[in-house]
Amino acid sequence: MKVYLSADIEGINNVTAWDETELNLPDHQQASRLMTDEVLAACRGAIKAGADEILLKDGHDSARNIIIDELPEEVRIMRGWANTPESMMAAIDSSFDAAIYIGYHAGAGYNGNPLSHTMDLSNNYIKINGRRISEFDMNAYVAAYYGVPSVFISGDEQVCSLAKELVPEIGTCGVKYGIGNATFSIAPSLACKKIEAGVCAALANRDKCLPVTPDHFDMEINFKECVHALRSSFYPGAEQLDERTVLYRGKDIQDMMAARMFML
Repeated sequence: MKVYLSADIEGINNVTAWDETELNLPDHQQASRLMTDEVLAACRGAIKAGADEILLKDGHDSARNIIIDELPEEVRIMRGWANTPESMMAAIDSSFDAAIYIGYHAGAGYNGNPLSHTMDLSNNYIKINGRRISEFDMNAYVAAYYGVPSVFISGDEQVCSLAKELVPEIGTCGVKYGIGNATFSIAPSLACKKIEAGVCAALANRDKCLPVTPDHFDMEINFKECVHALRSSFYPGAEQLDERTVLYRGKDIQDMMAARMFML
């Protein structure tokens, strides 16, 4: 069994402030350790379930956050950015049997995590077909484009709850929740135990975990600054709705993600 694992950091247990998420800042060392431990737990769960090949995408910021010398032999890791529309799902294709998401977080405009955002900090929200979304929604649709089911997600409780709106049968593990600029997290050791067990169980349920794919992808981006909306409006096919909002009508998720890559 071949598994794709996409990992972020803002949904990792106890990660609370932006300084913890940035490579080369002192607080990043502990967050990197916590992220690595959750990823390792997911890998153990996948291997127990029968995975003999795991592609791990370090999907946060520099894409150089995971401590690589502890990865099991079944894992290949992709560090850095391929600069393709798939972004956090780069190199996924139809050869994969399942996709797993570790350390994911609520999207821009949601209050379930002090670090909530969608792709970057330039926008107030992104909607697909009128629904406010997170990075998980985009990435699950990318996986589905290749016929790959999204079977498990860990992160803050809000993103886990919202993921079930898109993929009702997805396995989830909420490791923290946010109030204002604070987080309430379970113990790191408990988070890893729950992730390992959850991934192992979820992979047995993978045939039920493809989201319903719409026949079009209308992407609406509401920017924090008017100038960003103006600039994005010049992307071919984009339509500026008001001073801060731009709409792009994608024919499929790949078309939409290519537009996002240039508009954000």
